[in-house]
Amino acid sequence: MTDIDIGISQQDRINIAEGLKRLLADSYTLYLQTHNFHWNVTGPQFRELHLMFEEHYTELAVAVDDIAERIRTLDVAAPGTYKEFARLSSIDEVEGVPSAEQMVDLLTRGHEQVVKTSRAALKLAQDADDESTAALVSDRMRIHEKTSWMLRATRK
Repeated sequence: MTDIDIGISQQDRINIAEGLKRLLADSYTLYLQTHNFHWNVTGPQFRELHLMFEEHYTELAVAVDDIAERIRTLDVAAPGTYKEFARLSSIDEVEGVPSAEQMVDLLTRGHEQVVKTSRAALKLAQDADDESTAALVSDRMRIHEKTSWMLRATRK
């Protein structure tokens, strides 16, 4: 295999990948949390939330793959263990089964955290003129901003 030469310095690729690793960890943690809530939600909004959570975790499953593959494209190993994700993630795991309302609030905060993590990764990509990563992260931000809005709307 030859050395990577995509117009981004090795140090910039490492820095960008570190930001993407945090985004991957937050996204995967949010994926697990959303899937858990999909399985365990109860109450008057059961059907609506059960289906919404399924849409969300399905979208997140694709997202984690896209993020991990971008890390690999930058020639950096992608994290892939619960231990690494727990260390890198800004989203805390939830113990027990919260109420449906608490689930919505926790997921809203989780999506908002992914937006903040994305903003930090976006800056690293922009500073290195890495348009491919910037586009990926910008798309992730848009999706998580919209998802958090939709979740907030269920609580009004």
